[in-house]
Amino acid sequence: MAEATCRRELDLEIPADEVTKAMDRVAKEFARVARVPGFRPGKAPVSLIRRRFADDIKGEVVQSLVPERVEKAVSEQKLTPVSQPQVDKLDFAEGQPLKFRAVFEVLPEFELANYKDLDLEMPVMDITDDDVDKALQEMTERAAAFAPVEGRAVENGDFVQLKLVGTPEGGGEPLRADSVLCHIGAEETMEPFNENLRGASIGEHKNFDVQYPADYPDAKLAGKTYHYAVEVLGLKTKKLPELNDEFAKDVSDAGSLDELKTKLRQSLEAARDQRHKDLLREKVLAAIVKLHDFPVPESLVEHQMDVRLERVVRSLAAQGVDPRAVNIDWVTLRRRQQERATDDVKAELIVDRIASTENIDVTDEELNHELEHAASHSNESAEAIRARLTKQGTLDRMKAKLRSDKTLDWLAQNSRIRTVAAAASK
Repeated sequence: MAEATCRRELDLEIPADEVTKAMDRVAKEFARVARVPGFRPGKAPVSLIRRRFADDIKGEVVQSLVPERVEKAVSEQKLTPVSQPQVDKLDFAEGQPLKFRAVFEVLPEFELANYKDLDLEMPVMDITDDDVDKALQEMTERAAAFAPVEGRAVENGDFVQLKLVGTPEGGGEPLRADSVLCHIGAEETMEPFNENLRGASIGEHKNFDVQYPADYPDAKLAGKTYHYAVEVLGLKTKKLPELNDEFAKDVSDAGSLDELKTKLRQSLEAARDQRHKDLLREKVLAAIVKLHDFPVPESLVEHQMDVRLERVVRSLAAQGVDPRAVNIDWVTLRRRQQERATDDVKAELIVDRIASTENIDVTDEELNHELEHAASHSNESAEAIRARLTKQGTLDRMKAKLRSDKTLDWLAQNSRIRTVAAAASK
């Protein structure tokens, strides 16, 4: 039966004669190198050295004897620590055995539940003509041209070219832009811009405040109020290209509009297949975690909480946001990761055990294929990536991820999967 915690405590002792020998050895070493006033180097009596450097000598003895004793005890009891053993309750008196406690965590013992017959629900993920038309519409939006407009005021749907200065309330670095386009009446445009610029003419100046919500996507603006001084420089409308064979040739290597639609459908289906695979793996993980109940080492959970927090920081940095400048309560955010981090660790332990039980491993061909896939998305060759990952010590991590994914796919193949309508699966 699994214990309620992965924490282990070992009360250990080192025999008095072993401690005495170590004390003598260390004291002699100190006597050889210690500088004591009134004595030439190495000539001070050992008895004086023992008194003068008593604490240092004890410290050296503990450093030399304790780790070895902990390692021996762990090996004898066939335990595998997943955290560095911490030593406390040290009882060290000369001529007596050296007593102490070693505290560490081990991997949990658990029995695998029936993982071969999972019952999973997956939503319908068909690609429809509407999806293809939407993708086509997005392509026309990207290929659109902006035509200047004169002789009329700003209307909904127009793109207004602005020169602006935004001063934050309460002081701070102002926002400046000599030429920026603002889409009037668009969903993503803050309402004060729509209200104040609708009906404006080229050359007109406007002053107004904008209060950004706390969850505004740009962290520099979120929760702040800016006072804007704006000049209307120009007015443009978006001209969409006609959907015909010429358009298809301009924006792609397709020879006709029909061929472009076919290629778009294939691209959407490939993305759908990847989303389907990722979602199925998520559902398998959630199902096997739910089937098992056992404690996990706190040190591994703590590490996983840090990993999750690093992802948030990397995501912010990728968006061009300095994580140090963001008003985030990092301590609370980290604490909120605890439940998910615990499930992450649990899932990893279960998947690893299933992989071992079912003899699922990663072949050299599969690893090479993954390296070649990574090379196709970078400027490095597969060999260069392998050499770099080996040097960094992360090639094994890539193999572990591949083994985990392979195990999840095997579990999915051995599950009962029911496809349900998207509305019903919400």
